[in-house]
Amino acid sequence: MQRIIVFVIFLLVTSTGLAQHKMRTLEELINKEEPGWLLVKGWIDSAKNKVEILPADSSKATDALFKTQVTTRSPMGAIVYMTGGLLVDGGWIRILGSGHPRLNRSLPEWNKGKTFQEYGEAPGYLLIADDVLGGFFAINGGTFSKEKMGKVYYLAPDNLEWEDLDVTYTDFLHFCFNGNLEEFYKGYRWKDWQKAVATLSGEKVFAFFPFLWSKDWKDINKVTKDPIPIAEQFKFNLETRKRLGLETNYHK
Repeated sequence: MQRIIVFVIFLLVTSTGLAQHKMRTLEELINKEEPGWLLVKGWIDSAKNKVEILPADSSKATDALFKTQVTTRSPMGAIVYMTGGLLVDGGWIRILGSGHPRLNRSLPEWNKGKTFQEYGEAPGYLLIADDVLGGFFAINGGTFSKEKMGKVYYLAPDNLEWEDLDVTYTDFLHFCFNGNLEEFYKGYRWKDWQKAVATLSGEKVFAFFPFLWSKDWKDINKVTKDPIPIAEQFKFNLETRKRLGLETNYHK
């Protein structure tokens, strides 16, 4: 797939463990000596792509960090604890943090009931970001491949496959900040998409008809685009995968 090639090229020119058992305390999770936010903020400040930091609410941030069970020394923990989330390229990509009125989903709350049932469980994968097309980025916790634990996969809206991007969470951030997003989404950005995305809630994505995974469309400018709740789109994607016999068709 072209998307995977774009990631490989980016990495050539330039692990997060998911398993949790006993819940660690906030004191164990907040690293004051080596805070990962200093690194992440530096990456954002020098990013080629536009990255907007949504402010964190302190009470929500501590709650989200505890439920995520990742230390603030890691980029993921830093983003969860220090931001309400990140909006990349005008909001085309949404990287989950602790939640914000414009992105009213924290990383742990969004995953609960989808990738795990109770906080502290080891999920088979963890949803970390999504885009306005209804594509979902997730860290593999064993569901997709036992050999590629910690790598990011993309549930692509144009084929409903979990595509192995062969990058870590940190690599994924670097790609979002500096990668060629125009090439990654080539053929799926319509005229004046920036205006439509600017008014789209972080709780919604665009539903396309004909479906992007169907063979009934040729031009992204000519398909209908209607905002729908992102939870509805995610559920629809998984149900459609089952109907198409794709549920166990992963890239090993």
